[in-house]
Amino acid sequence: MIIAVDGPAASGKGTIAKALARHYGLPHLDTGLLYRAVGLAVLEAGGDPASPDDALEAARHLSSALDDPGLKSEAAGKAASLVSAHPGVRAALLERQKRFAEQPGGAVLDGRDIGTVIAPHADAKLFVTASPEVRAKRRCDELLGMGLDVHLTAVLNDIRARDERDSARSAAPLKMAEDAALLDTSTLTIEQAVAAAIALAEERPFTAAND
Repeated sequence: MIIAVDGPAASGKGTIAKALARHYGLPHLDTGLLYRAVGLAVLEAGGDPASPDDALEAARHLSSALDDPGLKSEAAGKAASLVSAHPGVRAALLERQKRFAEQPGGAVLDGRDIGTVIAPHADAKLFVTASPEVRAKRRCDELLGMGLDVHLTAVLNDIRARDERDSARSAAPLKMAEDAALLDTSTLTIEQAVAAAIALAEERPFTAAND
């Protein structure tokens, strides 16, 4: 069983994907961490994430561990949004993501183009979203919890800018797959969102099997 979970930043897709992976006993990959790792590598090398050459060089020699706490920083997030717009970077990371999705037994992947590019044949596809204001509050609380000095207005502006970049890019833009189930978490608790996601995941394979 392959489950694709897509959605914009701070929508709750990562939390939901992890919960689905635990529920079904499947391995999980947060593909956004790959792009954060590339963006962070560019910054650490003194490069420019907006430069296709700098970003591709980092992607080709990516060695950062995906459990590096630095990948959760706002700097890494902004850099990730920039490097992910480069077609060369996406191509360099494509096979790595596809191999993870195609492993025996299945997998859960979350990102922005899982259901449309990485695993268009996924058994279940979810598109998780929430209002920009709710997502900004979640991200702000997360960063404050990490001891960072952030302001809600700045985080909201960054969320909106990131949405625009992700949706407008030419390479694998953020969009809902035609056969994905929409899950708006704006008014849901984590427990409610996870329960709804499991219910939708249960429905999708059953529907596909009977098409």
